[in-house]
Amino acid sequence: MQNIWAPFVSKMDWELAHWAKLRGAGSTAFSDLLAIDGVSEALGLSYHNSNELNNIIDKELPTRRPAFTREEVVIAGQAFDLYRRDILECIQALYGNPDHCQYLCFTPERHYADADKTIRLYHDFNTGKWWWDTQKAVETDKPGATIIPVIISSDKTQITLFRNKSAYPVYLTIGNLPKEIRRKPSQQGQILLAYLPTSRLEHITNKAARRRAVTNLFHACMKHLVTPLEQAGLEGVIMESGDGVKRRGHPILASYIGDYPEQTLVTTVYYGDCPTCDAEKNELETYPCKRPYRDIEAALIAIGTIGTDVWVEKCLEVNIKPVQHPFWENLPYTNIFASITPDILHQLYQGVMKHLTAWLTEICGADEIDARVRRLPPNHSIRIFHRGISTLSRVSGKEHRQICSFILGVVTDIPELTSDQSNTLLAATRALLDFLYLASYPIHSSESLVSLEKALDSFHENRDIFVDLGVRENFNLPKLHFLCHYSRAIKYYGTTDNYNTETTERLHIDLAKDAYRASNHKDEYAQMTRWLERREKIFHHTNYVAWRLSGGATNSDFNSESLTSTPTLDSCIGKRLEDLKCVFKQKVTQFPTVKAVALSKLQDTGANGYHAIHFQHALKRFLVQYRDPSVPLNQVDDYARFVVLPFRSLPIWHKVKFINLDLYGKKTLDSISVHPRHINGDGEVIRPSRFDTALLKVKDEGSWVKGGMKMMYYSLDTRIGRVRVVFSLPSDKLDTLLPPNIPPPTHLAYVEWYTRFSRNPEAFSGLYRLKRDVLADGTVAASIVPLDSILRSVHLFPKWGGAVPAGWTSESVLDNAPSFSLSVFKDNHSYFNLT
Repeated sequence: MQNIWAPFVSKMDWELAHWAKLRGAGSTAFSDLLAIDGVSEALGLSYHNSNELNNIIDKELPTRRPAFTREEVVIAGQAFDLYRRDILECIQALYGNPDHCQYLCFTPERHYADADKTIRLYHDFNTGKWWWDTQKAVETDKPGATIIPVIISSDKTQITLFRNKSAYPVYLTIGNLPKEIRRKPSQQGQILLAYLPTSRLEHITNKAARRRAVTNLFHACMKHLVTPLEQAGLEGVIMESGDGVKRRGHPILASYIGDYPEQTLVTTVYYGDCPTCDAEKNELETYPCKRPYRDIEAALIAIGTIGTDVWVEKCLEVNIKPVQHPFWENLPYTNIFASITPDILHQLYQGVMKHLTAWLTEICGADEIDARVRRLPPNHSIRIFHRGISTLSRVSGKEHRQICSFILGVVTDIPELTSDQSNTLLAATRALLDFLYLASYPIHSSESLVSLEKALDSFHENRDIFVDLGVRENFNLPKLHFLCHYSRAIKYYGTTDNYNTETTERLHIDLAKDAYRASNHKDEYAQMTRWLERREKIFHHTNYVAWRLSGGATNSDFNSESLTSTPTLDSCIGKRLEDLKCVFKQKVTQFPTVKAVALSKLQDTGANGYHAIHFQHALKRFLVQYRDPSVPLNQVDDYARFVVLPFRSLPIWHKVKFINLDLYGKKTLDSISVHPRHINGDGEVIRPSRFDTALLKVKDEGSWVKGGMKMMYYSLDTRIGRVRVVFSLPSDKLDTLLPPNIPPPTHLAYVEWYTRFSRNPEAFSGLYRLKRDVLADGTVAASIVPLDSILRSVHLFPKWGGAVPAGWTSESVLDNAPSFSLSVFKDNHSYFNLT
């Protein structure tokens, strides 16, 4: 049999090389390891140091992606290095990857949620209107064209912590690949196109001249990169996909992804203006914004006057900077202003929501809002900021996302605000949060886009509360203004996860920061590019070896059914709806957390107890109903008096996890923690008590209400409860508790109930109000239920009633607060299912 591992001599030879290049220590450390007497011989290696291994990779592994070349760019008499790849070869490498050939999209498509085709759906790039419009335009001149949407992203990033060293990578992908592939670095759906020069041109002493030179340097470098697209976009080039089929492809710049500074740099608009429409910085607060995209034809005419006396004047007339030959001036079928897309990370999380948090902190008072944040009840995916949020610095996008999950809950009942002010503030905050969560949907319909626009309408209707309370003078904020363009961009390019900068930020780790760390920090870019080329070869050889070992079957994490597209609600759309709905499956450990907990401790209300005060009575009631569901409710207590529990302790589980194997594998998507306080021998609290709240199904029949693409669980079938105990009945006692013809329950839960959902949520917060369901004796109503009736965990916002009481803590707030609001912002799945 031919050597599968070639050019490596054995499996060991290959796997050690794979480890060394993807997981191992540095080159010097690896050489030192192999230099130990007898190591190479014992392992049967074909190389004896890093140089020999690199030589094998460089000369004997096939090249699937183009090599980097170094060029010089001269600006203001100074030469700068540009490390780049040929853009057409990069596009061919992505387009021709055999691992992805079965998923490539070649034509635009319209998808609908209904048979009458009245509710249009938007998700992948080819479902947007840009591809349709561009296809028609190209077909007019060149019939039979295959559009290759080119998506470029760039962002300068720090690659050291202390030396202020930065890199300026440019990434490229194509819209023919489904977004699931483009978003995952492991799928190799993105390619590093170039490292741009990062010089600040400090040799130019005049600041205005320096800024102009920096902008011209960027566009000069980018023009080097994209010039091949000018002819290829017009005339087409033959592209061969991974299955060997050749088509005449027209690579056309479709979308440019970047944060706001990058957007203004790319479009050459002035900082503070909108990079998409012609609204100027003092007009950004005007709502609704009915302005069209900037006039690309007028901009190109102005740019074309370069070298004349009117060049600067003409550029100023169309409100763009006089930049020498912007890189996009000759790109066919490209409107650079329309190509600027929404950015969830920088525009929303680190832009609008950052502003909102600052405004609310100033209104509520830093001390009060921090006190409330510290006292929120814990829950899965909810981070408790034990030092508050007002003193945070360099807040990451992840931290802003965590803050958004509870910010509405900490701005209710603000002291010193009137009722009307508080209600308006809640409405404005809720509207922005609705917009954020709706904008993050992986699939949109024409109906959900109406909801997106209504959320923005609601914010602008109530935004003056921030002016009235003295935290804003105007709303001329570019990132807030850009929200007006989200609906249009989604219709044009598909949903926002097609072009979110979170993908770019993730690529920085693999393709910039790790690459720099692998160098010796001297002439680093030459080393970084070689390091990346070798890693890419290792990645491709890994796929090849896996393909050979599988007997030639396709090696992919995806299946053809999940990405096949049809004009109706197909399996691809169904999968993304399932991603939003995300029905959870419970997972508990095989063995209990505690093998035996006394019933007395379960009913103990002390610090170490479970506070399940009605446990034995609730269990007896459950057994009566489980034996005979036909027993009338008013007779259950009478029957329960005759039930004898033949045990004094029970096995207890402290955690229940929720997963979805089909969509997320074994990843824990949600969980419920149920445990008392843990105290060490010195009396110190090692772990506070935690009894999470959950959404439970209380009827056997589930009603799914369908409306367009929206699906939500009917509130009449569900209730909120607080889980106090998760347990199972002793297997050796089941014969005394249940008849032999009734299958025993596996796991059970003791749940304290909250009041049922009202018909409508509160008017301004949009959240359902809940209280503990209290019995006549003052205790909370409780029941034993099958564990599988728990659907997911939920997060409750306490009603503060003014200044937060000093005695409340995160551990005790669920016991202390008189009422609560059910949060829908715990995560995207909760938002979709609970709104």
